[in-house]
Amino acid sequence: MSEDKIVTYSPAYTIVPTYECFNRCSYCNFRVDPGKSPWLSVAAAASKLKSLQGSGVWEILILSGEVHPLSKRRQAWLDLIYDICKVALELGFLPHTNVGPLSFAEMSKLKQVNVSMGLMLEELTPKLLATVHQHAPSKVPEWRHQQLKWAGELKIPFTTGLLLGIGETETDREETLQAIAQLQQTWGNIQEVILQPYSPGTKESLQNLGFNLSKLPEVVATARQILPSSIKIQIPPNLVRKPSLLLECLVAGARDLGGISPIDEVNPDYPHIQHKSLREILSPAGWELVPRLPVYPQYYKWLDGKLQAVVSRNHR
Repeated sequence: MSEDKIVTYSPAYTIVPTYECFNRCSYCNFRVDPGKSPWLSVAAAASKLKSLQGSGVWEILILSGEVHPLSKRRQAWLDLIYDICKVALELGFLPHTNVGPLSFAEMSKLKQVNVSMGLMLEELTPKLLATVHQHAPSKVPEWRHQQLKWAGELKIPFTTGLLLGIGETETDREETLQAIAQLQQTWGNIQEVILQPYSPGTKESLQNLGFNLSKLPEVVATARQILPSSIKIQIPPNLVRKPSLLLECLVAGARDLGGISPIDEVNPDYPHIQHKSLREILSPAGWELVPRLPVYPQYYKWLDGKLQAVVSRNHR
């Protein structure tokens, strides 16, 4: 099998410390209002993680709604995320945290218990602050761009991406991709860029028709032209849906299908396609589906000794 015909995915499970979020993005199907989502306890998280041992799961995605940076509960929220990651590591899993913008100090703390982290840039154009992000204070483009710079400074293997179809133009997408490319040339820490088509759900307030999926292979091809070859392009197969379209995206340059877990917490109306079904789509077209870790081999040396030990002991 040619290396160019390999498509990767991460065997994953998502842990949600809380669904509460002070942002109110109009397309969100994840959040609930602050105070209306009980926080997951470390004990409950540990119980779930223990039940996953031996199941084939490698990545634990810690995905959370955001507590306001000035909230008195912010430190408790960060400590909860840290403690869940620590338990996951102790049980042999590899944590990947995506919980919104963090301070430099917060990122530095979480680096100790994560093999990689992530944050979607979505789109860098400020005009969305007047539309879909008008009630989302942490979606200021400069803040999210700064997050990627800090991740580079801290040598954190990172995933970012674009949300497609939320009011941006083709030029906006290209400018966002170019900004990611420039960051990669400076820091070299971006593992993957997700091209995520906005897909309408039942809880959102936007009530838009969503992204025109027929345009996705074209966006993939543009991203492949702009981004350095060191960055993999990722597409979520549960949001693409048509097997023929998924294959078109691979031909255009996508090579990763992201974390495959029982539930897509961000898009709960679109169940994940499990790896067996994905192989049935890919194999006849000559593609090989291969599991991967949430940290790529070229970044192992960036991990501290304890994280390297977990990778080496359980996953190499």
